[in-house]
Amino acid sequence: MTIILYYLVLPVVYLISILPFPLLYLLSDVVFCLLYYVVGYRKKVVKQNLANSFPDKTEAERDKICRDFYRYFCDLFLETFKTLTISKAAMLRHCALTPESVALFRRLHAEGKSVVLVMGHKGNWEWAGNTFSILCPQQLYVVFHPLANKHFNGLMYRMRTRFGTRLIPMQDTFREMVKLRGEINATALIADQSPRPDNAQWVPFLHQDTPVFTGTERIASKMNYQVVYVSVSRLKRGYYSVSAEVLVENPAQEAPGNITTLHTAKLEADIIAQPATWLWSHKRWKHKRKTQPTTATV
Repeated sequence: MTIILYYLVLPVVYLISILPFPLLYLLSDVVFCLLYYVVGYRKKVVKQNLANSFPDKTEAERDKICRDFYRYFCDLFLETFKTLTISKAAMLRHCALTPESVALFRRLHAEGKSVVLVMGHKGNWEWAGNTFSILCPQQLYVVFHPLANKHFNGLMYRMRTRFGTRLIPMQDTFREMVKLRGEINATALIADQSPRPDNAQWVPFLHQDTPVFTGTERIASKMNYQVVYVSVSRLKRGYYSVSAEVLVENPAQEAPGNITTLHTAKLEADIIAQPATWLWSHKRWKHKRKTQPTTATV
């Protein structure tokens, strides 16, 4: 049954991918009206997340962020399909890596240094990976969760690897990185998903006690690869800017918990600066700490 569904959906996906951008965003407007006003997809989750994260904002301000988020979310969904057929030139027009960031990665490559990239579900992270692979000399590896459906997983694989990016299943991350130690590369992890409470580091994030994956810190410390924080900002509809900065130069020398605290704080600042472009529909705070902390420190 799933293979039948896949082959029914596939032509639609490719049709969407070849639409000119004005038609793509016209379709996105239609999807937004259905999703926001008719279906109300996860609207309760989004509104609760916004209320908890921005207690100082008025309800009207949070409602605007909510609407803007759904518009962005629909754009993001269709932009992802666009990856199947978009040209390199168009990709670079719509998602640009800042000149300073390109220079940073070229310098690190010339110095023979592999890096760990850390980012969140903000902006268009899929396009950011494509742009990196086109412009930067490092081989990019993206850590991902394989989809249960092998057919749709294969489709996502094609979209993510068109411009040279390679994928590593999350459970194989450290083993694969050890195998690739002789190569100058960059391994990207998205660190704002919701981990199991017993395996997480708890940090203050958007006014809430929040569990955070420690994989970025543990891997960077073991490999002693510099940690680079990647930020994706939306300039206007369909256009993004990607910037990068070295967060930690010598992870093996950092105190436990410091790297996780640093990249979480960076993401929080990005979200506050441009709140509508983060994945608010994700149940980020579904887990609670059994014993609440007495202070707001890690």
